[in-house]
Amino acid sequence: MRAIWKGAVSFGLVSIGVRLYSATEEKDIRFHQVHRTDGGRVRYKRVCSVDGEEVSYDDIAKGYDLGGGEMVILTDEDFADLPLSTSRAIDVLEFVPADQVDPMLYNKAYYLEPEGTATKPYVLLRDALADSDRVAIVKVAIRQREQLATLRVRDNVLVLNTMLWPDEIRQASFGFLDDDIQVRPPELAMAASLIDSMAGEFAPGEYTDDYRAALQEVIDAKVEGREIVAPEEEEEAPAAAVDLMAALRASVERARVARGESGGGSDRETDREPAQPTPITSAKSAKSAAPAKKATAGKRAQPAQKAAQPAKKAQPAKKAQPAKTAGADGSSAAGSARKSSGTKAAGTKQAAAKKTADRKTPARKSTDRKTA
Repeated sequence: MRAIWKGAVSFGLVSIGVRLYSATEEKDIRFHQVHRTDGGRVRYKRVCSVDGEEVSYDDIAKGYDLGGGEMVILTDEDFADLPLSTSRAIDVLEFVPADQVDPMLYNKAYYLEPEGTATKPYVLLRDALADSDRVAIVKVAIRQREQLATLRVRDNVLVLNTMLWPDEIRQASFGFLDDDIQVRPPELAMAASLIDSMAGEFAPGEYTDDYRAALQEVIDAKVEGREIVAPEEEEEAPAAAVDLMAALRASVERARVARGESGGGSDRETDREPAQPTPITSAKSAKSAAPAKKATAGKRAQPAQKAAQPAKKAQPAKKAQPAKTAGADGSSAAGSARKSSGTKAAGTKQAAAKKTADRKTPARKSTDRKTA
C-alpha cells in the first residue's frame, strides 16, 4: 500500500506521527469509451461554451453557478485565505460511546500506521481507546477539505473513518409516515418468526459479487475466443403479497427448508396470541376445542364399559352348564324348561332335569374311562 497522507494525531499534549492508507478499494471492472469499428479511444476536449475554443489546464478556474446564467469565478488566491488547517494534524475533539454514532454518517475508511518513534504512544492510544469502548471524534484536512472523522480500533490498528456532516444527511419525508397503518399482532409475530428462521452470524467472506464474476467470465471468454455460456436464470421476484399472513407463513417454511430444518413445529405466532380474539385466533380456538370434546366424551363412556364387563364374564357359566352336554333326556328337559320358564311346573321339571343330568354325567365319564 502507498501512503496518501502524512501527519500526526494530536492527543492532548501528545503528538503521534502517522501515515494514512486507504483501507478499502473498489473492485468494479472499469471500461473505456472506444470507437465501435476500430476500438480507438474516444477523447474529450475541454471546449469553452462561449467562444468554442479549446481551453488548457492553466486557464481553467472554479466557478459557482448563481443561476440565471450568472457565474462567480474563484481563483487560487481566494482559496488560500480560507481557514483550512495546513498543520497536517488529526485533532481529537472528544471521546463518545461508539453506539451513538449513526453508521449513515460514515464515508471512507483509512488505516493509520505509526511513523518512526511514535509506535509506543500509538499503542498506548490504541489500547486505551479499545478498553474505553468509545470512539474519538476528530477533525482532519484531507485533499484540501476539512472533514469530520472518527478514530476507532480494528484488528489492533487505528482506523480513521471520515464522516458526512449532519446537514449532508437528507431527511426521510414520505407520505406514508403520516398514514395510520395498523399491524395486527399475529402478523408481527409471524414476521418475527421469519426473522428468527433467517437469523445467523454475519460472515462477510460468504458473500460475493456475482455480477462482477459473471462479467469477468465474459471478458475472459472474449480474450480466449471461447463460447460464452449464458448464466442460469434466477427465480422471478415474487409478486406483491395479497394475503400477508399466507406469504409470511410460506416464507418461514421456505427459510426452514433452506436451512435444512424440518417443516412445521411451533412458531412465535402461537406464543404471542393477543388477548382480544381475531379471525385467526378464533379459528385456532375452534380447532383446539374439537379434540377436547372428543376426549371428554370418551372419558364419560368409560364407566358404562366397565359396568358391562361383569355381565360378559358371567356368560361362560351358562355355557358350561352340564345340561347342554347331557344325553338326549337332559337336552329335551333343558329345552322344555326354556319354553315353559313362565310357569311353576316348568321350573320343577327343569330342576329335576338338572338333577338327572348331574347323576348321569359322572356315570358316563366312568364308562368312558373303562372303555379306554
